[in-house]
Amino acid sequence: MRALVISGGGSKGAFAGGVAQYLIEHQKHQYDMFLGTSTGSLLVSHLALGKLDEIYHAYTNVSHRSIFDNSPFLVYDHKGTQKIKMHHWNILKNFLRGKKTFGESNNLRRLLAREIPRAMFAELQKASKEIVICVSNLSLNTVEFKSVQEVSYEDYLDWIWISCNYVPFMSLVIKNKYEYADGGLGCVVAIEEAIRRGATHIDAIVLTTATQQFNRMRSRNAFDLLGATFSFMLDRIERQNIKIGSLEAQQNNCTLALYHTPRVLTTNSLIFNRKEMEQWWQEGVQYAHKKHLPAN
Repeated sequence: MRALVISGGGSKGAFAGGVAQYLIEHQKHQYDMFLGTSTGSLLVSHLALGKLDEIYHAYTNVSHRSIFDNSPFLVYDHKGTQKIKMHHWNILKNFLRGKKTFGESNNLRRLLAREIPRAMFAELQKASKEIVICVSNLSLNTVEFKSVQEVSYEDYLDWIWISCNYVPFMSLVIKNKYEYADGGLGCVVAIEEAIRRGATHIDAIVLTTATQQFNRMRSRNAFDLLGATFSFMLDRIERQNIKIGSLEAQQNNCTLALYHTPRVLTTNSLIFNRKEMEQWWQEGVQYAHKKHLPAN
């Protein structure tokens, strides 16, 4: 059983889309299982049905307005580089409304309803493929995996939305009386879960470099510090996921192929720049192609 696992990584998901496109179109890999965390969960539905043009268009046209109905930060240009700073008024508005997070991402939930209509969900349930979404249950302190075969249409969209909600910057969702958030807070790359579900070969797309390639600039404010702290934590979780997943693969005679980004794409994956994401998608295709060239 062959599985495609896609990690979290915000806007860097465009690179994962390019890698997946190459594996599906050029390597002709037939996947039985798709597991996505955070940005990975946005990709797996279309990939499972071979809707590559549709997901490319969706990814390379997304913007902050597509995601946030109340954005906690402003994007600005600094010497040709896009950076973010706190949007104090929006953050204050959120707290005055009794919200627990700095921003709200309800627009993303609406976008999901447009990109994954009911007819497509029915097609997914009829397909002989398993599509699994990773979410974090903060109330029970557990990671949960939701299969398309086990949920309703509205629940499926909710789980994808929840998997992407990078709290405290995005919405905290109460579902089934529990608080849920980004799947990456508990499991960035679900290699171990793929093996548990019977995978014998796994292609895992990991949206970071294989080794540390940059030093972070000093935090300029509390917002920067919080973002850097969460990035550090997620990086540690991801590396632990890969280490445990690799050991599990060895013990279960499962072959594991890892596809890391060859360079640091961005130090802030909450910035969605159309031109950059189009470039990252093509870089993903080219990187996967080079990885599959025969060794000299």
